[in-house]
Amino acid sequence: MAASLAVASCRLLRGCREQRVLLGWERWLCSGGGRAAADARTQFGFQTVSEEEKGEKVYQIFENVAKKYDIMNDSMSLGIHRVWKDIFLHQMNPYPGTQLLDVAGGTGDIAFRFINYVRSQREFQVRQKLRTHQNLSWQEITKLYQEEEDKSLGGSHVVVCDINKEMLKVGKQKSQRLGYSEGLSWVLGNAEELPFNNDSFDVYTIAFGIRNVTHIDQALQEAYRVLKPGGRFLCLEFSHVNNSLVSSLYDMYSFQVIPVLGEVIAGDWKAYQYLVESIRCFLTQEELKELMEDVGFLKVEYRNLGSGIVAIHSGFKL
Repeated sequence: MAASLAVASCRLLRGCREQRVLLGWERWLCSGGGRAAADARTQFGFQTVSEEEKGEKVYQIFENVAKKYDIMNDSMSLGIHRVWKDIFLHQMNPYPGTQLLDVAGGTGDIAFRFINYVRSQREFQVRQKLRTHQNLSWQEITKLYQEEEDKSLGGSHVVVCDINKEMLKVGKQKSQRLGYSEGLSWVLGNAEELPFNNDSFDVYTIAFGIRNVTHIDQALQEAYRVLKPGGRFLCLEFSHVNNSLVSSLYDMYSFQVIPVLGEVIAGDWKAYQYLVESIRCFLTQEELKELMEDVGFLKVEYRNLGSGIVAIHSGFKL
């Protein structure tokens, strides 16, 4: 059973790679005016569909699963996605005053971690400041703490931008329930056409979202545009496993367990079948690195987590 699954996965993956080449040529022809953009084809999991149809299908998927999205993430990954996101934030290492744009961040996981991280950095700064003022009275220390509490993020702000209204709605409800309000805003927007001015943000993040974008190169160009000079792009995404044993076990779990969990928990088998298929058809670590460099990002590198089950890509606008 495992062997036949591995063979089938290999064949499907080969088909995805061939499709990526063909789709690259089609986009090139479209840019030269040789073919109408509406006729362009792209991948939706293992299916080949029109670009317009992919956008509609992806939107529908996230609209359907939005309310169960966080529960499914915990169930599918056995909670490991939380560790990956914590590592992601530590690699970002934001400082008080950082302006962050989190794209495809609907339920707020990255935004909330960012606020927690910056707040802890700010508290550390206050403690260090107090240590240099050993002669302050109790009243002066209390006053200083109160003043610093009023600006606990040190001017930091995170904008969560997502194309899906339902995902944003869930994120807003979650922020109210958890008590996040300061330094946080929610914007409906498309990663391929961001509603922000040039040179607006210090950091751009996209976690488990770029794989669902129809034109990844266009999304990267938009990321580059809205980042300030010296700004950083960070992407956390499912990638390609570099260990054959892990790969076989991962494929078996992905195709036999995840869609079943999707049906039982979220009532949507197809959404999670698409998830596992889209991961296999997504760019390799090196391919995404090359795309980032083509857009203009410098010092581009990636870090594999879990033998490449996911990868963190980083680049700078210099």
